Amino acid sequence: MDLFLRRLICSLIARYIKVDFYGYNLNAILFGTKLCSARCLCSENFHAALGEEMPDIRYLALGDSYTIGESVPENERWPNQLAGLLQANDVSTEVTIIARTGWTTDELWKGIQAREINPPYDLVSLLIGVNNQYRGGDIDKYREEFIFLLNKAIDYAGGDAKRVIVLSIPDWGATPFAMSHDSKKIATKINLFNSVNREETEKAGAHYVDVTPSSRKAITDGALIAADGLHPSGKMYAEWAKLAHPEVLKMLEDLIRLQKG
Repeated sequence: MDLFLRRLICSLIARYIKVDFYGYNLNAILFGTKLCSARCLCSENFHAALGEEMPDIRYLALGDSYTIGESVPENERWPNQLAGLLQANDVSTEVTIIARTGWTTDELWKGIQAREINPPYDLVSLLIGVNNQYRGGDIDKYREEFIFLLNKAIDYAGGDAKRVIVLSIPDWGATPFAMSHDSKKIATKINLFNSVNREETEKAGAHYVDVTPSSRKAITDGALIAADGLHPSGKMYAEWAKLAHPEVLKMLEDLIRLQKG
């Protein structure tokens, strides 16, 4: 069995057969199964067949300030928090980030070209476009450049669109930084850009994660914003990671189905 596949089966089983009864695991009592560190039930023989050595998932995160985590520690960046959630499923993740504060779509491509990368990756994420919107960029040009980057992300994922997740653009109009701006106008523009990246993501067959509603909670919850008054805090990034997590599990399930034929 493929090593990448073997290491995922245990954590995925948890979604279907975990049963607790007054603090005791009923499956363990009835079937002699074992609760592993991923909190899923696997027989001793199954664990033995899986093997103890679990190679890393290689994850490439592409984007701008939202991906590099401007104003938060490295461990609070959303890709790193996603890796933490996967680690709780016994899926160890090696994270590579290519992102910089202020990057637009064309600048992200230049940044990618300046880095040495080694595809294929097991997972690739893409979150880009807020700076196109902020600078008053043309929506048609954004579409063209987003499609290009999305296709590159798919290439980096071994040509498999189902190993790519795209996050929507957050609404910076909900932040203290935007108090002197027209927040309704910003929201309208953000929605327009997101309609483009969602449409193209769905056409390509990749996974789409809508974090924009979560970003708008910052209007009433200041803890979702970092000290700079503009970028998300670790708390908001945690919400994004939780939204992306089930999409990654879907990706892994799709891989298992493919491997089974």
